[in-house]
Amino acid sequence: RPNLFARYLHTKRTFSIAVLVPEIGDEFSAMLISGIEAKLSEAKFNYFVESHRFAPEQIENSPDTLMDRQVEGMIFLNTPLNREMPVPVVAISDITNAPGVTRIVIDNYQAVLLALRHLTELGHRRIAFFKGPEGNGDTDARWKAIVHASAEMGIQVKPELTATMGTYFAAGEKSMMQRGYEAAQMLMQKSQDFTALLAFNDGSAVGAIRAIQDAGLTVPHNVSVVGIDDIQIVGFISPRLTTVRQPLKHMGEMAASTLLRRIQGEAVPEETVVQPELVVRESTSRING
Repeated sequence: RPNLFARYLHTKRTFSIAVLVPEIGDEFSAMLISGIEAKLSEAKFNYFVESHRFAPEQIENSPDTLMDRQVEGMIFLNTPLNREMPVPVVAISDITNAPGVTRIVIDNYQAVLLALRHLTELGHRRIAFFKGPEGNGDTDARWKAIVHASAEMGIQVKPELTATMGTYFAAGEKSMMQRGYEAAQMLMQKSQDFTALLAFNDGSAVGAIRAIQDAGLTVPHNVSVVGIDDIQIVGFISPRLTTVRQPLKHMGEMAASTLLRRIQGEAVPEETVVQPELVVRESTSRING
């Protein structure tokens, strides 16, 4: 087994990468980290993960703390960064906007289009929507995609059938499932004139399904529900969730590979857009009546 300190003395390199995440325990981050770990292990790089728990001061200070540990590069997951760093940074996020950041992002327009086409093919026209937390990764791009795709397909995006999910910095106070539960309750209090719901992501979809069931309705008989992400748990809940898959582990692998290339001085695209895939399960069905 190679001695890491001897390796450092010989090369004057740490072969260390920092990964900054909002939360370590959520399944979205875990799937991304799994892909990151696989690629870094192949390259014999070490990595460590730091969680900022959505705390503004920690988000601001964490990059400097990570630099004190002499990392050769950083990967940001759904975390803002507004200043250039002295080492390469790759982000799986569209809110990491500092100069010099390389981004891996999902094609939000295609994700929304896949979901809406699926629902309209099942006969749904009265569709409710969740808008993600303000300032969160994908929130603005996904909402713009909803407005654009809905207009193209002749679907009305009605204020009474839209629920918002708070802010990015409040995300440490409530899980995405709890936010989805409360957003669905708010929707049903305003109007029950919808037959389908496109949630912001899988976590909010899981919470919404529970709220719909607690209101005495069934999914998908009364309301069809679609998520976005395809985290592992959604294939095992009841009903199993129809969702639009982000290839999360693959995106983690891409981020790590891209960062390693940048560390070696290679040129890489500033942004790589990943294509999603519709996964049809049990939470959607043809409209009744």
